[in-house]
Amino acid sequence: MTVNSYLVARASNTVLSADEKASIATSISTLSSRLDSYFTVEGDGLTSHFRFGSHTRGTILPRKMDAHSDVDYMIVFEKGGLKPQTYLDRLRKFAEKKYASSELYQSSPTVVLELNHIKFDLVPALASWGTSYQIPKGPHEWQTTNPNDFNSALETANGNHSYLIKPTVRLVKFWNAEAGYVFDSYGLEKWIVGLGFYGCHAQKDYLFKVFDNLSANETAQWRNDKINRAKDIVAKVRKYEADDMPVSAEFEVQKLIPA
Repeated sequence: MTVNSYLVARASNTVLSADEKASIATSISTLSSRLDSYFTVEGDGLTSHFRFGSHTRGTILPRKMDAHSDVDYMIVFEKGGLKPQTYLDRLRKFAEKKYASSELYQSSPTVVLELNHIKFDLVPALASWGTSYQIPKGPHEWQTTNPNDFNSALETANGNHSYLIKPTVRLVKFWNAEAGYVFDSYGLEKWIVGLGFYGCHAQKDYLFKVFDNLSANETAQWRNDKINRAKDIVAKVRKYEADDMPVSAEFEVQKLIPA
């Protein structure tokens, strides 16, 4: 097996299995129906609720590869004019009633609902304009977001690069999780899509291009150590391949993307 074929195989493992997809779909359907049955006060209910984030983009990792893997779910309230914490409290009370046996906690600006197979980040929101929404910026302030505006940019980049951007994103997110979450996941995805991949043809090229462009200039030294370690591994893999030592190269790349 070559380094590239190993990475292609690992990238395929970063995709949710059919069973995982079915289980999550069932949980989303259940969540949807429970929200509709709970928030029923006329004039003070919900206008919509929907998925956004990595699950809609196809870059979510299986939980065995990322313990923080979750489904972002936006709940748009009909009645505005209140502080974010009020809506967070309402979502917490909903989850306590409808998911009494599940782990539940607030992680501003969301309420996290942790089931056996997946976590939901429940995000309260108010409609703003067009496809924009107000979501919490802490317990007392709102911020504007367009929850799915990045999806089209990712899809375009993926199509323009032989459909190797999404698997590259998932591989890097796996490294990030294994390294202790050096970077914010969403920010990392956006940064990868903005890179230039000129001269890249294979999965290995795309992945190594990402690490070539990482800079160890983070405030926390442990983050810089993880980045430098990754860059050193990539350099060693290239050296082993140049010296016609494929077994050593594959062994080395497994330090970056574990088997």
